[in-house]
Amino acid sequence: MYVRWSADRGATWSTLVAVEDAGARGYYSAPALSPDGKDLYLVYNAFTTPFRENTTSSRGLVGVVKHADVVGGALANWTTLHRGAVGDPRGLSQNNVVIEFLGDYVYAAATNQYAVAVWNDARNASPCDAVNAWRPGVQATRSLAGRPAIQVVCPATFGNTDIFGGSYADPNSP
Repeated sequence: MYVRWSADRGATWSTLVAVEDAGARGYYSAPALSPDGKDLYLVYNAFTTPFRENTTSSRGLVGVVKHADVVGGALANWTTLHRGAVGDPRGLSQNNVVIEFLGDYVYAAATNQYAVAVWNDARNASPCDAVNAWRPGVQATRSLAGRPAIQVVCPATFGNTDIFGGSYADPNSP
């Protein structure tokens, strides 16, 4: 996850700054700037495992909330306010079951004292081996033939996409 900012209404821009935790790969994100312009909050989903070339290896997905002070028009002192529980996004699914569902339900809003943030969460989802075995064939043939009987062969928590969120105080507020 990278951030770039402008302190002069877009005439010039900072260099890209990496703000995600080591080993994470950010996906969807949403920033929120406090009304007084002193705090920036950033919520995002991140994969915690390297890219996978298959559907059988587990992968991790986590929600993260970060904070930065705005000092002299620049972002400084990045801190992690929240890092959610890791879930396996193979347990999520689009309605047609062809691929995982990582919806863009990642939002943030800020006041001068705190921010609220929401993100996609896979912690309560369970992968389905039958679906993971079926998905590569769909990608190759574009045919839905052989689709598993989800309610028969998959765990009850397959497809359990949740939206988690919270309220996070400005770490510099008294």
